[in-house]
Amino acid sequence: MPQFDEKKAYSQQEEVFFDDGREIELLHYIYGRQDIEEIRNSPSRVLQAIDEYARTKKYLMNVGEDKGRIVADLIAEVRPQTMVELGGYIGYSCILFGDAVRKAGGKRYFSLERNPEFGAVISSLVDLAGLSDVVKVVVGSSDVSIKRLHSSGTLEHIDLMFLDHYKPAYKTDLKLCEELKLVTKGSVLAADNVIKPGNPPYLEYVRSSVAEKKAALEKENQEDGPDTRFADKTAKQYAKRQGEERLAGNIKGNPNLVYQSELVHSFEPTGVPFPQDGVEITRCVGEES
Repeated sequence: MPQFDEKKAYSQQEEVFFDDGREIELLHYIYGRQDIEEIRNSPSRVLQAIDEYARTKKYLMNVGEDKGRIVADLIAEVRPQTMVELGGYIGYSCILFGDAVRKAGGKRYFSLERNPEFGAVISSLVDLAGLSDVVKVVVGSSDVSIKRLHSSGTLEHIDLMFLDHYKPAYKTDLKLCEELKLVTKGSVLAADNVIKPGNPPYLEYVRSSVAEKKAALEKENQEDGPDTRFADKTAKQYAKRQGEERLAGNIKGNPNLVYQSELVHSFEPTGVPFPQDGVEITRCVGEES
């Protein structure tokens, strides 16, 4: 595995590293730059400005260049007409991947973000990058937004999905998409942070055979709280705003879908060498009867 370029390292991640005002501060930083007109309508220049803030001012929980390149290359390969991301934060991944989708001939990139303040930041930076024709920002809980987009006919199929939101919701949201037939044969998933902080339930699910998923479904406890394998820091990460988390406990998904899944190792944008993080790439290759 190649070495991390230390010149690209973000500032150190603090104990409190988001939702403390830095997201709005980022907007002022970018729009206050002397070269703002050169940045306008350039996705790459907007990303460079975000990276510069995160390297010289305060850490931002972005996917970063290294892991971002994994997904951007995947977009070039899959050429999705419709891509969905769960968890937009300040729009870094949205701008990087939305631009890649447009270059690959895609039509729509949905960025689902439940924090309305973060959603406003995303929308502002997407507009600055000139991507409003491709990117649609949807504010609200991920499961509710998925159901609403589906029921309205706005979202009929997911060609490629990037999961980077509340970690305990990865599995339940994937199963919801299966039930709604949004994820079918040919769909591809890219899940961030499966090593750091980790996501045992999601990895277990996408790496299981159809028989194993069916057996697990029979034993599954239909509770609506986070899986107990998540550390409190992860399970309660958004408690400040959201309070106690509730997940849909009655989602069965489609255990007949056949997945092929692999972990592609990479680096967090801080460059912390261990544990190296990575992106889990999962392809739906068929459906058993």
